[in-house]
Amino acid sequence: MTAKITRRTVLLGTTATLLVPGIASASRGYDPARVRGWARDTWRSLVAMTPSGTGLPADNIPESLAPGDRSGYTSPTNIGGYLWSTVVARELGFLSDAEASARLTRTLTTLDRMEHHGPSGMYFNWYDEETGEALRSWPGTGAPVFPFCSSVDNGWLGAALLVAAQADRASSALARRIFARMRWDSFYNPGDDPAHPVRPGGLIHGGFFPFDHDRPGGVYQGTHIGGDPVWLTTHHYDTTVSETRITSYLGILTGQIPPKQYFAMWRTFPASCDWSWHEMQPVGENRTYYGIEVFEGAYTYRGMRIVPGWGGSMFEELMPDVFVPEARWAPRSWGRNHPLHVRAQREHGLLEAKYGFWGFSPASNPAGGYREYGVDALGMGPGNEPGNGANGYFSDQEMTNYDVGFGTCRPATAPTPTFGDGVVTPHAAFLAMMHERDEAYANLVRIQEDLRAYGRGGFFDAVAVRSGAIARRYLALDQAMVMGAIGNVLCRDVIRRAFATPAVERALRPVIGVEEFGASRV
Repeated sequence: MTAKITRRTVLLGTTATLLVPGIASASRGYDPARVRGWARDTWRSLVAMTPSGTGLPADNIPESLAPGDRSGYTSPTNIGGYLWSTVVARELGFLSDAEASARLTRTLTTLDRMEHHGPSGMYFNWYDEETGEALRSWPGTGAPVFPFCSSVDNGWLGAALLVAAQADRASSALARRIFARMRWDSFYNPGDDPAHPVRPGGLIHGGFFPFDHDRPGGVYQGTHIGGDPVWLTTHHYDTTVSETRITSYLGILTGQIPPKQYFAMWRTFPASCDWSWHEMQPVGENRTYYGIEVFEGAYTYRGMRIVPGWGGSMFEELMPDVFVPEARWAPRSWGRNHPLHVRAQREHGLLEAKYGFWGFSPASNPAGGYREYGVDALGMGPGNEPGNGANGYFSDQEMTNYDVGFGTCRPATAPTPTFGDGVVTPHAAFLAMMHERDEAYANLVRIQEDLRAYGRGGFFDAVAVRSGAIARRYLALDQAMVMGAIGNVLCRDVIRRAFATPAVERALRPVIGVEEFGASRV
């Protein structure tokens, strides 16, 4: 497989709402002032993560919010998240225009001087947030770090640079200069090398090592932009319901990647028995866009036909939607799938698993470490139980498997499982707020009040609903998703307006807008 394995007739409205006890009455209490308070506390955690000298946020910080407890490392995604969060903080009145410009300029000035891959303009995965130096050894352990340019991490930084360039006049020129040197085609494999073929239309590499690597068998030497070769990953991002589509968008809007690449990614894997290892047998038909034949497959879950992601997480479905108004620009694809995915997550948490709460996405594990959470039925990824086909990410600590089989090709083994200690991730509910404002708000109020998963820096990263175990730390990326979603909900799509300029719309809307998913009509 070449997809990323990490850190992805229907009744709506009143009818769906009334199915869930407590939602209808709670939704009438939507209070934008309370959401604003959540944003202020979330911003507090991001400020605590960020040394004033560099303007680079740490990857994470515990509930203490103490500078000495910062993680000791950051990434391009974290830096990008701080940039767009600063724009939202200004819009909400937490910062003056001058204060916001000073913060953005400080971060961009540090970014401009940081070591990166010169020919592509792409940044490495890990830096010291206190100095901006690229890490060559891991804080605490001393384990070697091989600088790696990740296509998706640079994608989030690139998106943030466009937001800053449009939203803040004082730092605009610097943001545009850094963005202009980024070569998105450095990640694009058009499939013209017989030794490394990909699907027609071409795919995006996971990334590349510019100097050396620690992945024997997982890379090969080459280059897509000329000059000295780098070590390109053999894996590519090949599913469209994935956070990684932001990199495709950036390549298309800059003209560095052809529009047909967007259609090279799977909507689902094929429905034939040869592919019976994935989650369930999809339904759909073939359509052709930009000369690429696409199987417009969808999974069937609780009476809905939904295009699944790799893991079935809210992050995969909705993080690009923070920037690109996908539902409006692509009403027959994302305009259907986004509300369906949100509804499916809500019904999984409240009706199927009966957790009483919902919102599932990769996050800190309340038991320690980090884990990918999602709705298994909405994910295509490979299974970890022989004979049970694929698994998406699991929604509970017990990793309860949902398996309805694959038509006549593979029998069902767990069509109605009993779920255990579900783990909800507040940032997932904030992303959902862009499509189900009242339902997401009611859910977050209950997470705050009933589960007590809240501190001075806003919602803690994750909470297990039955044991009550809480991951008492804040992750820069997850807090930045909270800020971005709140900015769009409370501030008239502030992040989307900054990113989706008329020029971006002219480049992207005709591409994504032409497609019709196999998802149910809404």
